[in-house]
Amino acid sequence: MNTINYREIEKFSKLSQEWWDPFGKFKPLHKFNPIRINYIKQKVIEHFKIDHLKKPLKNLTLLDIGCGGGLLSEPMYKFGAKVTGIDASKKNINIAKIHAQKNKLKINYITSSPEQLRIKKKFDIILNMEIVEHVSNLDLFIKSCTKLLNKNGIMFVATINRTLKSYFFAIVGAEYILKWLPIGTHNWDSFVKPDELIKISKKFSLDLNEVNGMIYNPLLDKWKVSKDTSVNYISTFLKK
Repeated sequence: MNTINYREIEKFSKLSQEWWDPFGKFKPLHKFNPIRINYIKQKVIEHFKIDHLKKPLKNLTLLDIGCGGGLLSEPMYKFGAKVTGIDASKKNINIAKIHAQKNKLKINYITSSPEQLRIKKKFDIILNMEIVEHVSNLDLFIKSCTKLLNKNGIMFVATINRTLKSYFFAIVGAEYILKWLPIGTHNWDSFVKPDELIKISKKFSLDLNEVNGMIYNPLLDKWKVSKDTSVNYISTFLKK
């Protein structure tokens, strides 16, 4: 058994050269990235009661699952974390490695899914950002992630809710009308409701810490944290 959805891997592998182009196919993710980075940083500071803000993730180990080209792995490394990034797409990992080498960043990139990762250490922080809607067997995926998380560790899961609103905003709007994303990027049936994610996570000793929505303001051309979880949302879980 594995969690790899090979159709999804093939789809993103074809786009691998676009990861670091802020005006390319991943332009929406580049716009989304600042709020994700800040959210992760603030929650980690709160959870681990960190007071050295210059390198707030110093000495913490972090696993970025479905890391793509490294859009989150790199800023987490710059915050001081010891970062491992994994992705089931070898092309994505190659792009991430090249970009990290160019910028002299010592990030450990591995082609793997969480259940296949052959590594003994566990991590203080796990990022599952915009990945759970692209995997097969969500139960196994969350279970595998939990095994890789230290006790009292924190796991972030960002994804899209399965609602009528998300169909129109994330698929019809983003893919067909605004052309933000290639058509076929998302499959509405694969979106995950917050209560579904919470129920699965609870089975594997993960306690929900918080759920927040993230919404786009077209007038400011910026994303912000919100109570509205009807489309994009991010949740944090703590391991018992």
